[in-house]
Amino acid sequence: MRRTVAMVSVLIAGAWPAVAMPDTASARCDIYPAGADHAEAMLPCTFSQRQGYITILRSDGVTHELSPADGGPGNFRDQEGRLVYRQSGLGDQGLIFRFPDQSLFLYWSTAALSPREADNPTWPFSTDRYDATTLLRCRGADAADFGRCPAGILRMEGAQASIVVLDPEGEQFTINFMQDYVNATNREVNARLEDDTWILRFANGQVWEVPRAAIEGG
Repeated sequence: MRRTVAMVSVLIAGAWPAVAMPDTASARCDIYPAGADHAEAMLPCTFSQRQGYITILRSDGVTHELSPADGGPGNFRDQEGRLVYRQSGLGDQGLIFRFPDQSLFLYWSTAALSPREADNPTWPFSTDRYDATTLLRCRGADAADFGRCPAGILRMEGAQASIVVLDPEGEQFTINFMQDYVNATNREVNARLEDDTWILRFANGQVWEVPRAAIEGG
């Protein structure tokens, strides 16, 4: 049975929530103009940190060099001396950096940057790494109708499974279906079984439907 193992290296201490971040990692950067609700760009970037100093290299040629500033964890100054604030609103999905003129949402998953493969409707998941793949019915918080979200399934004994999904917002997370409980990584979820389908309602407003057949196989 296939398994994936996540490795983390640096824990942020003090008042900052317990989020693990790598020393250097490829990432996705979504750029929002100050006060805007929609990103003006989504592009590859590289995140690195050393002794509290952070560097973000964007594929559009922009570099952010951030140095710790007075005021506690999460306060920085960039190479121009401007105050920059780091926030934790993305949970284990990434970090938010608030600049005076824009916000940078940095995601650890780069899946949304890659072009979808025409012959793989469940991209970025394939049976090379998962026991099975599927498309699950899913609905975003502001959506009126259900769409289809790709998923990779890791099955276990006892009709249990961990299902890795890519949600409508491009974030990847795992839903665990155990014998005594259902939970998800860094997300609150209310799960109930209706006939042969699990109905999942997440605190962020998303709704998912997962058939028991996806979990148990057959």
